[in-house]
Amino acid sequence: MKHVHFLGICGTAMGAVASAMARKGYVVTGTDANVYPPMSTFLESEGIRIFQGYKPENIPDDADLIVIGNAMSRGNAEVEAVLERNLRYKSLPETMKEFFLWGKHNYVVTGTHGKTTTTSMLTWLMEANEMNPSFMIGGIARNLGRGGRFTDSEYCVLEGDEYDTSFFDKRSKFLHYLPEVVIINNIEMDHVDIYANVEEIKLSFKRMLRVVPRNGIVFINADCPNCCDVRAYAANELRMVKMVSVGMGEEADIRITDIERRMDGCSFTLEGESYSIPMIGDFNVRNAAMATCAARFAGLTPDQIRSGFQSFEGVARRQEVRGTVNSVTVVDDFAHHPTAIRQAVEGLRQRFPKSRVWALFDPRSNTSITNTFQHELADALSTADFAVLPPVENYKKLLPEERLDLQMLHDEIAAQETPCYVGSSVDDIVAHVVTHVHPGDVLLVMSNGGFGGIHNKLLIGLAQ
Repeated sequence: MKHVHFLGICGTAMGAVASAMARKGYVVTGTDANVYPPMSTFLESEGIRIFQGYKPENIPDDADLIVIGNAMSRGNAEVEAVLERNLRYKSLPETMKEFFLWGKHNYVVTGTHGKTTTTSMLTWLMEANEMNPSFMIGGIARNLGRGGRFTDSEYCVLEGDEYDTSFFDKRSKFLHYLPEVVIINNIEMDHVDIYANVEEIKLSFKRMLRVVPRNGIVFINADCPNCCDVRAYAANELRMVKMVSVGMGEEADIRITDIERRMDGCSFTLEGESYSIPMIGDFNVRNAAMATCAARFAGLTPDQIRSGFQSFEGVARRQEVRGTVNSVTVVDDFAHHPTAIRQAVEGLRQRFPKSRVWALFDPRSNTSITNTFQHELADALSTADFAVLPPVENYKKLLPEERLDLQMLHDEIAAQETPCYVGSSVDDIVAHVVTHVHPGDVLLVMSNGGFGGIHNKLLIGLAQ
């Protein structure tokens, strides 16, 4: 095998794997619909040729393997060409497994919330202590500057997504990652486009645990009922798999205690050792505790872990301050699930205890545009002092009775005595907010997309 061609090469994970393949000596090419910096320039610097726009003729005649990204679907011109020509193809997780994960100590971080932050923390703890780990993260840790890389280290840290692998493999991505160490942060209903209920999600986690070796370990959230169900299953069916629960409750095998909350971070105690993190919110304490347990299993000492946390700079789009203008602060966060929204508001109340918090929420994910969390979203958004919503522009193929009802959402939030505004556009929202905001307020912008560039528009509007 000499030549590998990637479909959807400019995605964060796809680009990282393509680069690693090129450095292994393979000829690498790829196609994407949107080719622009910084990924395009990075790939070109690695000697990778990129085609813009999907066309059958983009697939080189001598390509030995086609890597098909998760964003690809039937009807894509190159996907159809691959199938018609009967070319050898793999999903990205299969490719990672085949070329980079065999023989490694793979640490897989899973759960509905906190995966990116916990994976970034664990990776940095190893990196700061010269373990030079490979990693694949669904975000950008500021210390690391990229979402993924593959090294010669025996350690590999992976964000394990429960979402499906590809259009031809509907299993969860993490089932391909050969996990030796697993973190399960929490399990909640999400991804309603592929899961009918939370039982199906738990089944996927149970399947992952079936391939954890006897010399591995699973750290699981003791305070999450769904995690407890999964642990009970493992205790009965997979007795050779070592399971350790971590939590704040008395039933946890490893308890998180002595939590101290400050405006600039948190401290906690784990197994008699104290740790401090430069991050706010009890959810980040839990993330740090999980990362600590996994790091200890990898051989790091408490002092090494403390030193790593001290220099950890956080993750882009996780409570990231985008700017402060006229004493009003704009914060960017990736939250798009009711639980994550609550946690984001809670964290900012810890960081800005005297400020009014505005929750500007963009329903954009495949789940949040449905009415699955119609009432839960209202409860979560009402924890802020003000709630602001844009129109939902992309209902995809949802039937009217399946869609999130914005008017109902507005009314439920208002009924809980939280003023709510539904804007007609991003520009309309900016005009409303800058007219009603007070000095000292915090504007929490929550979206798993770009929200129409609202962050910069708010900063410009506040300046004017």
